Amino acid sequence: MVNRKRIRKTLRAADSDWRRVDLHLHTPASADWQEPGAAYLQWLQKADSRGLDVVAITDHNTVEGVARLRGEIERLTWLEANERLRPQERRELDEYRRLGEKVLVLPGFEFTATFGFHILAIFPPDTPLRMLELLLLRLNVPVERLSEGSTEIGASTDVVTAYRLINEAGGLVIAAHANSTHGVAMRGLSFGGQTKIAFTQDPHLHALEVTDLESTGRRSTAQFFDGSKPEYPRRMHCIQGSDAHRLVRDPKDKNRLGIGDRVTEVLLPEVIFEALLAVFEGDDFTLTRPYRPAAEMPFDHVQAAREQGNSIVQSFHESMTQQGGRLNKVLADVAAFANARGGTIWVGASASRKGAPRGVPNPNEAVSQLKKEIEHSITPPLDVPVDVVESMGASVIRVSVPNGADKPYALSQTRIYVRQEGETNEAMRDELVQLVLACHAAGGPAAEVEPPPAVSVEAVAAEPAAAPELIAAQPAEVKAPSIGVEIVTAEERKGTRYYSIRDLRNGNTIHNVTMGSARKLWSYALNQYATNPVDPAKVTWNGDLGLWQVAKRARRLRYDLALRQPDGGLRVFYGVTSDGMSGPWGQFLKEEDRAE
Repeated sequence: MVNRKRIRKTLRAADSDWRRVDLHLHTPASADWQEPGAAYLQWLQKADSRGLDVVAITDHNTVEGVARLRGEIERLTWLEANERLRPQERRELDEYRRLGEKVLVLPGFEFTATFGFHILAIFPPDTPLRMLELLLLRLNVPVERLSEGSTEIGASTDVVTAYRLINEAGGLVIAAHANSTHGVAMRGLSFGGQTKIAFTQDPHLHALEVTDLESTGRRSTAQFFDGSKPEYPRRMHCIQGSDAHRLVRDPKDKNRLGIGDRVTEVLLPEVIFEALLAVFEGDDFTLTRPYRPAAEMPFDHVQAAREQGNSIVQSFHESMTQQGGRLNKVLADVAAFANARGGTIWVGASASRKGAPRGVPNPNEAVSQLKKEIEHSITPPLDVPVDVVESMGASVIRVSVPNGADKPYALSQTRIYVRQEGETNEAMRDELVQLVLACHAAGGPAAEVEPPPAVSVEAVAAEPAAAPELIAAQPAEVKAPSIGVEIVTAEERKGTRYYSIRDLRNGNTIHNVTMGSARKLWSYALNQYATNPVDPAKVTWNGDLGLWQVAKRARRLRYDLALRQPDGGLRVFYGVTSDGMSGPWGQFLKEEDRAE
């Protein structure tokens, strides 16, 4: 492959560092390639004609396509060195060199893991072929099948082991078409949650390739993996790729894409593998976006965030003026996100999906002011990046709060805030105690969220229906929903009713809650508990699981659920959203909440 290790800018990106990237492309080396007779020079020419800056060769369980491309260039180069080039060969070599200066070609493969899950492994441009073949052998691809390019290779390596081996070999690890067939997100399948958590949250996994990147709805894959789900706390980079098995889209089947038909733009200072890897190893999720032709409106990260509204990982403030305490609310969110697992604060935009953002006047001055306020007001010190993002002609401030490593964080030395769903509240006594205990249990400053443990092949096989060919099994124990509130105890002391509430969003149990001190969701639960107690005879039951009632609050359906216990008792979960109704609870979802 033409050496292109250090090129600072491509010709087409002279005025912008946004690069067009397609990291899922097959060649004639894949057994299911759909255009017989296509040459590798044509393959590269098509990538160039589609304006691509970075491409990856990802044939099925083989690097034969990489070998053929490199071999052709090496053959022509040898003929040139020995003065044996024919005119046509001279034109081909010149074309390869021209394309090598415009398109960065990365070697890799699409690995078929145990149970048929597909994983993209992508490497630096000069990675030796022998190293890649050795890796395929370590992944249990049979030596006699290394050049077949087939999706079927027999018993191979499990998903999480494959992630680790590819990552340790220096590769970029991407779950291929994660939300579709052979994807690790297992969309539309009934399965045990621990497998999906491990497959999508593993620390060796860099990104998810999805087919619905343009979607801004709550059901999109990127929205699901935005870090707001209690079981999926790690926000995942989501990209799109063509998964092309042909040069051009099939005119008879629009789903059979060609090279460059589904592209991601990545903000890269240099068109090199190391810069690409750094994006996916980092926590800035605005460095990637779905590519749109110049005639269309560019992807707007602020508008995409407004579509999702306030959540446990993002909040919106139309201004940050001192008057009315607006600046203090922004700072309270900074402390709350740092005490949770991080998040993004948008200043100059409301959570409403309608209308253009208001923006912030003098944005550079506002950024400087906000940085100073964070530095002076948040204790202990916290490094919080603050920058400006343009949206619909308005300048919006973005505050990227990290998961704090030294919790709890306080505003003005004494006020400690916590974040739950779309709310920031001052911590109650028990929540403060739990923050301190969590810090103490970690042996010092609060640790980052622990990655889920690796899941073995045996563990996956024990899960219900982890792949289409597996038979679904009924889970032995039904877990409580992961979002909502459960009232544990209630007692009256000196004329005042006190409650112990278990917040399912974080598992904390808070004691001595009164109607006056209850927060929004807690207040709803207490009000229902006191005025509308559950009548088991009116619950919609399916076995021991029941639906009591459904109500709409803050544009979301909230479900009140019931669970019968072996001893005859009843657990009631109030205010559960669709995001918290995984597993068998999903049977009660209303049509508007069902996954597409």
